[in-house]
Amino acid sequence: MSPPPPASNPDDYQQVVKDGVIASALGSGAMVARLLLSTEPVSPGWVIRRIFAAAITAAFVGWAVTEHIQSIPLRFAAVGASGYAAPEVLDYLLRYIKARGEKEIASVTKTNGKRKSKAKRR
Repeated sequence: MSPPPPASNPDDYQQVVKDGVIASALGSGAMVARLLLSTEPVSPGWVIRRIFAAAITAAFVGWAVTEHIQSIPLRFAAVGASGYAAPEVLDYLLRYIKARGEKEIASVTKTNGKRKSKAKRR
């Protein structure tokens, strides 16, 4: 037997939507400030990749923690922290995958410290 659904009060939903809009605006402002204050040279692709990484991660974490974290401010904190960390995690994963790929290519192209001889063409 499941518990009865909570009483739905339109004022509660309006407050949640208002809090969500405020949190989104603050998060967007923080991301823009973070990108503008970056000391490393950036390209438009780099900026877009980081924004999408943060947004997609925050959305998935928001959906995942909805049933597990009942406190709305704590839920917003979890979503914000994951969105904040997502670009660095993505950069690390991309570097790791690239290094593994280069390592595999290097192991295939070398045999006992010597390069494989190319097949003779006829």
